[in-house]
Amino acid sequence: MSDKLSANEGIKTRSNYLRGTLAEGLQDLSTGSLSEDDQQLLKFHGTYQQDDRDIRAGRRAHKLEKAYSFMIRIRVPGGVTTPQQWIEVDRMADQFANGTIKLTTRQAYQLHGVIKSNLKRTIKEINDTAMDTIAACGDVNRNVMCNPNPYLSDVHAEVLKVSQAISDHLTPATRAYHEIWLDGEKIETSEEEVEPIYGKTYLPRKFKITVAVPPSNDVDIFANDLSFIAIVEEGQVVGYNVAVGGGLGMTHGDEKTFPRVADVIGFCRPEQVVDVAEKVVMVQRDYGDRTNRKHARFKYTIEDRGVEWVKAELNKYLGYELEDVRDFAFEDNGDRFGWVKDDKGRHHYTLFVQGGRVIDLPGYPMKTGLRRIAEIHEGDFRLTANQNLVIANISEQKRHEVEALLEEYGMAKSHDKSALRLASIACVSLPTCGLALAEAERKLPEVIEILENKLEEVGLRHDSITIRMTGCPNGCGRPFLAEIGFVGRGPGRYNLYLGGGHEGHRLNKLYRQDLDEKDILATLSPIFDHYAKEREEGERFGDFVIRTGYVSATKWGGDFHDNIKEDAYANKSS
Repeated sequence: MSDKLSANEGIKTRSNYLRGTLAEGLQDLSTGSLSEDDQQLLKFHGTYQQDDRDIRAGRRAHKLEKAYSFMIRIRVPGGVTTPQQWIEVDRMADQFANGTIKLTTRQAYQLHGVIKSNLKRTIKEINDTAMDTIAACGDVNRNVMCNPNPYLSDVHAEVLKVSQAISDHLTPATRAYHEIWLDGEKIETSEEEVEPIYGKTYLPRKFKITVAVPPSNDVDIFANDLSFIAIVEEGQVVGYNVAVGGGLGMTHGDEKTFPRVADVIGFCRPEQVVDVAEKVVMVQRDYGDRTNRKHARFKYTIEDRGVEWVKAELNKYLGYELEDVRDFAFEDNGDRFGWVKDDKGRHHYTLFVQGGRVIDLPGYPMKTGLRRIAEIHEGDFRLTANQNLVIANISEQKRHEVEALLEEYGMAKSHDKSALRLASIACVSLPTCGLALAEAERKLPEVIEILENKLEEVGLRHDSITIRMTGCPNGCGRPFLAEIGFVGRGPGRYNLYLGGGHEGHRLNKLYRQDLDEKDILATLSPIFDHYAKEREEGERFGDFVIRTGYVSATKWGGDFHDNIKEDAYANKSS
């Protein structure tokens, strides 16, 4: 392995703690873009530079600069925001962005289409709402996720506090964010600024943390670098199991890259959680690969050195040992749609949001309807890890008002859809993501519609099968944990993966390459027929395709690229 550091390490070193020349670049309105180095630093501040790829060729033909704009990601630790914050995000989406709100798979908001001249003002106004964008992207800990769990409100309140505490503790200490975006005072001192946790070059790559309360694994703890699994006894959280080393990104054709599910390595007490989070981050800071960004995630540190080494090193950093893992069980990783009433008499409504895109469409003005609800709502809004929305903590007195607005704006039966559609996730992909090889958010609804007809025919409309589509193999929509995963390979073409665990505990495996839309139905139809006729009692689709030989089980990350059984391939394709 080369000892030469990756280019991003030099950018971070020269940046003066994430400042770079961002302030100067924002003032240069002769171009809609920023310098290449500043584009990398911009991610630490929660923003990506993008351009509209739908019109890129036309602008090139007319010798015009690309249609640059910026995506702003708003951190929402635990996914909980106030109605007033929702109203403000809605306003900014109209005033500064493309008029839509994107709910992400990490319980954050995204605003798309913000032009350079509006970038600073938008971020400042986000901060005025008591939210921020710092560390929503970049080589740092990102938004800390937490189960919405409206039906376990006491426990949820506690784990939400833990999520917020982790987020606060791991937020970069640099004043650069306040100086650049909030006109904070530049403090002149003879002492060099320090990052007490991250150091001058931060982490080798991004770092993701989740907190979950079994039996729900809706935050997909096995896909994250670090997770805390709440252990509840007699209605109280007695501590958390610690899971490390999950991550889903890979590169087509490079078998040295692969997704990996996390290992559960120990148990800690509630008062130890923030310390454990800090020390796990420090282990990755000190031992992660800074020479090859494709090999820089924590999952590769663990693969290279071993789970036992990482556990022992973590115990050294902590100065005490993690306790033995406690028993736990997950049942699913989906959302509970419709109305739920908790033991305190509060009501919660989970709204299905296709692809997480909050938008007004002809006959379905969802964005306007949610703004109207926010104007009268006295509880909170909770973003789910499946891109849906919980209108939470509705009083008995307010429920009828919320119900009336849901009915008026066509949202009262948002979940009156096939179970397949309700279990779907898609990344943004084209036209704005620069990494996208194929469509995802705009294509998955069409693919689901085609598959729904077949599922209806064989009596599987109400059987939940997780289905996810991404425009590239970086894994933002967690496709490699889905029972059916589509990963973009080129324009209109996808690799099909089968066999993920319904509870989010097992990776899937490649079944077919380079399928177009027509191939997708032809490939899956006979498998759906087979599943409808021969599944065992309670057997999930992902388990069925492994038991019947369509794919072999992926037992660990390095096993992900193993070829499927040749005899099974021949039998199923004949």
